[in-house]
Amino acid sequence: MENKKLRIAITQGDTNGVGYEMIFKTFGKPEMLELCTPIVYGSPKVAAYHHNALGIDANFTIIHSAQEAKDGKLNLLAVNDDDVKVELGQPTPESGAAGVKAMERAVSEAKDQLFDALVCLPLSKENAQLDGYAFPGFHSYVEQCMGDGKKVMPVYVNERTRVALATEDVPLKDVAQYITSSLIVDKCMELNQTLHADFRISAPRIAILALDPADEQMQQAAEKNIIPEAVQKLEEKQVLAFGPYQSEQIFGSTDYMHFDAILALYNDQGKAPMKALCPDYTVDFLGGMPMVITSPDVTPQFHIAGKNQADETPLTQAVYLALDATRNRRNYNEPYANPLQKLYHEHRDESDKTRFNVPKKDAANKKAAPADKKAAPADKNVQAQQG
Repeated sequence: MENKKLRIAITQGDTNGVGYEMIFKTFGKPEMLELCTPIVYGSPKVAAYHHNALGIDANFTIIHSAQEAKDGKLNLLAVNDDDVKVELGQPTPESGAAGVKAMERAVSEAKDQLFDALVCLPLSKENAQLDGYAFPGFHSYVEQCMGDGKKVMPVYVNERTRVALATEDVPLKDVAQYITSSLIVDKCMELNQTLHADFRISAPRIAILALDPADEQMQQAAEKNIIPEAVQKLEEKQVLAFGPYQSEQIFGSTDYMHFDAILALYNDQGKAPMKALCPDYTVDFLGGMPMVITSPDVTPQFHIAGKNQADETPLTQAVYLALDATRNRRNYNEPYANPLQKLYHEHRDESDKTRFNVPKKDAANKKAAPADKKAAPADKNVQAQQG
């Protein structure tokens, strides 16, 4: 297994978006098929429709289980044989449901370890639902299905920096109510572990951004009390966290380059400036899960669907990151997989019994003392005789 190419599962995303265009362009490059074995969870009929509409040279092999995947091929796993109506550029309940169904199958088979990493193409929450249930969002869905009680640690990555969020989907006016010292400590601990295991950074440096809400009183409380208290607790846990820093101070200069990751307190505070610094791509990396999961941080881009205008770079980078993080995590976990058994018996701690015992050195000195006292009179007699 170790000598084989890593198998990367890829979900099709919304079938009326640019998912298949990005897949065809990414794996139309021969070098990508040399790096990994892709398994696309989707629909052969939808893939063929996109292939014909785009006029892109893209050959794929239809398979019915992940075990059938072939190296050197773009494998398309048929999630279902139902006819899915394709209306390029139009978000419909049918296209959203098809995307959710592909993710559902991939997440289910991830638990059976039928592949090594998962890359999810974008869905739109507005039309993504299955069997009448609304899609809760990418992060929440993965956390519910794979977390087993653990929280997902999203990290947004591009070639310049890494940004994690302390809160998600919280209105700016309510952010201050969620920011506590324990929240920041927990997020930094999770982020620190992700940087250790998945990015192989031995001593990660994390910058914590300052709160900048409309409520000046809450801002001062966060910057003067909450964040410094969290930094102190993290220092005691040997986590290298620093702050608070103003967002414009970090991103408006090269200061962000001195840190391995930045913890923003809300979405716009972190993602907007990092995308301004690197507009070409951002990858959404989900740490803390039993399998490496990434996603290109883009929408289905309905406005350019079917026009052969989509940039495949975000998907390409998401695949690269999935490959690197999977290898990093395996190398990180390997020393802990089969620890050596102890070949000795540990000494019992009997300090309470011996704490009042006289140390050997002191005992030796006390034994020597009477001899010295006996010798003293002898010395005086010798002196008297000499006198």
